[in-house]
Amino acid sequence: MNSTYLLTPIDYLKGIGPNRAKLLKEELSIYTYSDLLHFFPNRYIDRTKYYKINELQRNDAEVQIVGKITHFKTIDQGKTKRLVASFTDNTGSLELVWFKGIKWIRESLKLNTAYVIFGKINWFNGQFSMPHPDLKSLEEQKKSLSGLMQPIYPSTEKLSKRGVSNKIISKAIENLIKLSYKQFSETLPDYFLKELNLMPKAKALLYIHFPKNAELLAKAKYRLKFEELFYVQLQLILKNKIRKQKIKGYNFTKVGRFFKEFYGQHLPFTLTHAQKRVVREIRNDMGTGAQMNRLLQGDVGSGKTMVAFLSCLLALDNDFQACIMAPTEILATQHHQGLLELCAPMNIELDLLTGSTKLRDRKRIHEGLESGELKILIGTHALLEDKVVFKNLGLAIIDEQHRFGVAQRAKLWTKNQLPPHILVMTATPIPRTLAMSLYGDLDISVIDELPPGRKPITTVHHYDSNRLKVFHFLRKEIKKGRQVYIVYPLIQESEHMDYKDLMDGYESIARDFPMPEYQISVVHGQMKPADKEFEMNRFVKGETQIMVATTVIEVGVNVPNASVMVIESAERFGLSQLHQLRGRVGRGAEQSFCILITGQKLSNDSKTRLEAMTQTNDGFKLSEVDLKLRGPGDLMGTQQSGILQMKIADIVQDQDILQQARQWAKKIIEKDARLELTEHTRVKNTYLNITKNKKNWKYIS
Repeated sequence: MNSTYLLTPIDYLKGIGPNRAKLLKEELSIYTYSDLLHFFPNRYIDRTKYYKINELQRNDAEVQIVGKITHFKTIDQGKTKRLVASFTDNTGSLELVWFKGIKWIRESLKLNTAYVIFGKINWFNGQFSMPHPDLKSLEEQKKSLSGLMQPIYPSTEKLSKRGVSNKIISKAIENLIKLSYKQFSETLPDYFLKELNLMPKAKALLYIHFPKNAELLAKAKYRLKFEELFYVQLQLILKNKIRKQKIKGYNFTKVGRFFKEFYGQHLPFTLTHAQKRVVREIRNDMGTGAQMNRLLQGDVGSGKTMVAFLSCLLALDNDFQACIMAPTEILATQHHQGLLELCAPMNIELDLLTGSTKLRDRKRIHEGLESGELKILIGTHALLEDKVVFKNLGLAIIDEQHRFGVAQRAKLWTKNQLPPHILVMTATPIPRTLAMSLYGDLDISVIDELPPGRKPITTVHHYDSNRLKVFHFLRKEIKKGRQVYIVYPLIQESEHMDYKDLMDGYESIARDFPMPEYQISVVHGQMKPADKEFEMNRFVKGETQIMVATTVIEVGVNVPNASVMVIESAERFGLSQLHQLRGRVGRGAEQSFCILITGQKLSNDSKTRLEAMTQTNDGFKLSEVDLKLRGPGDLMGTQQSGILQMKIADIVQDQDILQQARQWAKKIIEKDARLELTEHTRVKNTYLNITKNKKNWKYIS
């Protein structure tokens, strides 16, 4: 279609005008003809069936009948009036009733003319009636596009109050299609339409608004969903390709002393097949001369940290430095402690930089970085400070990357002449379809295998009323020498309330687990970092058997001896958070348990979450359940949901179409990366048009 014509402001369309246009802009973000054309119905009323009056049932159903009005009468009842018309077909009669607009309706309707009526029927005083029917002459119905399956569009309270009804929107779209149908142009190549049996674009736009039957509607939906997802994937794949061509990176050609010595002599356990595969993928990336930009997904405890360390050793072998950035001091400290042990036998200089690092230590770290003596730096946001200058940073690893903004991640790029290789890691499993839509321009590695010897965590759900039974079980585990976490929810809006919940819980636990027989640590967000660390260390050393905490322990605490995770008010947690918390146990050889405690009253979503937790330990399966419950935007947070504001496709429901769209986007780029072939002119023009008017794509990675 003529794209300039489609950009015509909505004010100029017949049936709209400036006042309605203002409302459509404010309420539905419809500014142009194109916006209106791509404002799709969310349901349809099937008007393919016509009833005879003698077929009607007393069931309040919506029906459609062809007949004639034989006479009118106005009934006056004090202050109220109503207009009643007798409507007949060749099988019987019913009454049509109007309470508003009586004078206008009486003047506009003709006797003994064929009309189509549609509406809900009532049974009153031994006769059927239809109040305020939707009424058209049969002749008008035959000409109308919306005769058979009536589109129902999304609306708002304000639009309804101001009289911008479904009928008005439907009529405006009908006018627009009649006016411009011949100008609609195709956006996909002819061979796509043929091989995939896709409906042409013009027909798809006609039948998504005014389908003649359910089959045509299904074909129109499929075509428009495929197109939308195809162009999302095309952009992501092209973005990745262009980035690899344009953004040069350091070429790590050597696998040298550090990697070989560690792998051959100091590796504390045999890598899983998945870890080996991911290390190979990272090695290949860093040896291409282009900057690596890879997302590493792995469930809790799958061994991402070891993969990260081996990647650091490759940087060191090629005379570069590496850094690991974590979102919290607790996690950064843990990475530091874990990697210190691995670095010690090879005399690799490693240090930690966080907000609470003392000035004296900061100075030493800054000097070590600039001289190149300090090889690996682990830290929090403190790594992004301008004072932190590396001699030659070759690899930046970002842990739990969704907690850092794009601007923060980009700051690492400025630390060097060429940008370092980037490895972003997450223990929050992302459903495959969401990963394809959010991170389709990143290369993705998945560690989908847990180290051997790990026993699946047994997860059970108990109501508050079973608390004594739970405490009895905890005593038995502590007697065996194990340790226990008890976690309370964190609601950011009310830190005071969280603290109260936590302290109430602590007091009740202290009564049931009295000193000196039991020692309890308490950790929450309002504590000073030093106090928090002191309590954490007591628990890590085994000096306390129970840790009472808020979700500050969600990531980063690794205590193999802790075998029970109790989650209080589990219904107040999201599924991924429950899974992350559960991952704090099950790190040793012993059987571990996760106990979810809730109140009696649970919503359906809460029941689904708790059931999923008790049925599987697989984070990827849980992420699929979470995606279905919360939707893509909620799952990733508003910061990253821009890509998912789609007009018609739904990445939860339309996974098969998404897979197919990605395959075809790959196919077209492999065949014609610059979209220069004549057969791809439409694709190139549409792609340029989308990227030029980029409203929804700005959030991609």
